[in-house]
Amino acid sequence: MQSDVTSPKQYLEELPEDRKEPILKLRQQILDNLPKGVEETMGYGMLGYVIPHSVYPDGYHCTPEKPLPFMNLASQKNFIGVYSMVLYAKKDLYDWFVSEYAKRCKYKLDMGKSCIRLKKMNDIPYDLIGELAGKVSAQEWIQLYEDSFKKKK
Repeated sequence: MQSDVTSPKQYLEELPEDRKEPILKLRQQILDNLPKGVEETMGYGMLGYVIPHSVYPDGYHCTPEKPLPFMNLASQKNFIGVYSMVLYAKKDLYDWFVSEYAKRCKYKLDMGKSCIRLKKMNDIPYDLIGELAGKVSAQEWIQLYEDSFKKKK
């Protein structure tokens, strides 16, 4: 469920009541752990955490006028989605996350390549999401992104 609001504050205000507390907790974990050079914004109708043009002028290769995505957080119809582009690009981080999730949650991980679907509001590993947000520096993400993108050219 993409939103057409233009600020994180507006996004949070429009959340359904049952999603406010978990989204606010996840957002705080992400903000507390974001690496230097990553900023919160709205992106793709979700809370977005991006490498701004001031840090990475090239922007996102699909739409260079947009900043380089790092993470997103969204209230979807049937789950809360955490989208981590770094998980998609860095296999050892993906493996770490899958292993840690199993240790910290009693329910099976529901995950795509970069989308973590949190369906059980009473079993969200808030601290793990915070750790994930801080695992890779902005510069390391830029390098991973460029290496992955250049290989596909």
